[in-house]
Amino acid sequence: MTTSASGSSRKTVLITGCSPGGIGYEMAQEYHSQGLRVFATARRPEALVDLTSPGLPEMEMLELDVTKIESVQAARDRIASLTGGKLDILVNNAGQSYSVPATDVNIGEVKDMFEVNVFGVMRMVQEFAPLLIASGDGRIVNIGSITGVMPYPFGSTYNASKAALHSYGNTLRLELAPFNVQVITIITGGVKSNIARKRRLIQPCSIYAPIADIYAEKRASRSQVGAMATDVYAKQVVAQTLKRHTKAWFWTGNFSFTCWLVDTFLGRRAFDWILSSMFGLSKLRSIITNEKKQN
Repeated sequence: MTTSASGSSRKTVLITGCSPGGIGYEMAQEYHSQGLRVFATARRPEALVDLTSPGLPEMEMLELDVTKIESVQAARDRIASLTGGKLDILVNNAGQSYSVPATDVNIGEVKDMFEVNVFGVMRMVQEFAPLLIASGDGRIVNIGSITGVMPYPFGSTYNASKAALHSYGNTLRLELAPFNVQVITIITGGVKSNIARKRRLIQPCSIYAPIADIYAEKRASRSQVGAMATDVYAKQVVAQTLKRHTKAWFWTGNFSFTCWLVDTFLGRRAFDWILSSMFGLSKLRSIITNEKKQN
């Protein structure tokens, strides 16, 4: 995929979830620096006012809520009118985190998360597929996660949303190949981000209350330990998505190589001991065992 910095030959990219502090924000700047015409979107477009790069054409900011079909269709129509009915790259980045033990989840919040992480992507693909096909060399970039591969404790529903996204992308890749649309899933490891900024605590009534202190100390911040700088991540992802032939899955971010190695060569059970120890589940087993002995 070649790019040009001027005129109608500039490749176009739409990125969802470009609020400051996230990877969408950095990816918008990186695509922009590579000469693409960038449509940066967020539910609150006023959050994007400083998405500019000196010496380059201004980015175009659009309001977009992937959970509302009317918003998605309005963005589609706006971009079609600006580009002559074409879009080269769609980056499905908008995401929502939810870190709660499986037995403690609020189903309403889980549904809200799936609306963003899974159904939002499906809406975007359905509505923008004609524009991507019209480009003659379209790409769909889905921002997945290593949590969709490994059993990351206390994130079962978030992990499930990412696993669903991975599976969706795998099939979508085959279905859109005849139309010269490539689909790439980014298996994202630890990256500096504000996606998990909401602090949650294990409640006293939870069966995990005995390790509430470990959860409070490690779960919310673990993904940020040794995390890859967001701009480095953006450069790697953008470079991969601009190649003539992209990878089906592209692993990047902290711990992504280790996750790939374990999953590929050691089997799923290999994660269990590491993660149980890391997040206090081994300690919880000991506590429960000791309580049974005392009774």
